[in-house]
Amino acid sequence: MAGVPQYLHYNGRHAAAPAGLPPAIYRAVAAANELQGKPYKWGGGHRVLYDRGYDCSGSVSYVLFKAGLIRGPMTSREFRSIGRPGPGRWLNLYVSGDHVFVSICGLRFDTSDYGSNRGDGPKWRPTARKFPGFEIRHLPGL
Repeated sequence: MAGVPQYLHYNGRHAAAPAGLPPAIYRAVAAANELQGKPYKWGGGHRVLYDRGYDCSGSVSYVLFKAGLIRGPMTSREFRSIGRPGPGRWLNLYVSGDHVFVSICGLRFDTSDYGSNRGDGPKWRPTARKFPGFEIRHLPGL
């Protein structure tokens, strides 16, 4: 996998992974694309996998579950103990006590833009975000 581009192709709404990545990354990207346009809903994605809206941990849970990486929904606090500390190669979780988002091949999937202080639904976010108070975690092999 050396020499494989690590950035997703992004058309302003959906993302696509380049060839040569682990299958879980393709599944995670496809799952995140499925949530585009869903509204923010506090607690969304926790009781049922397919919900009308999703909060931060519900959307990250959906992506990781559909990728085959977790067994069910997790809260933002529970994500603090998943995987290992530090960055991974293709998938990174950014976790604080009350928020979680994921970066897949350099593209952030988050329920809020940095500085908005409100959830506006799970979306790919091409803009940068500051990470004070967040711990970076990765899943082994990714």
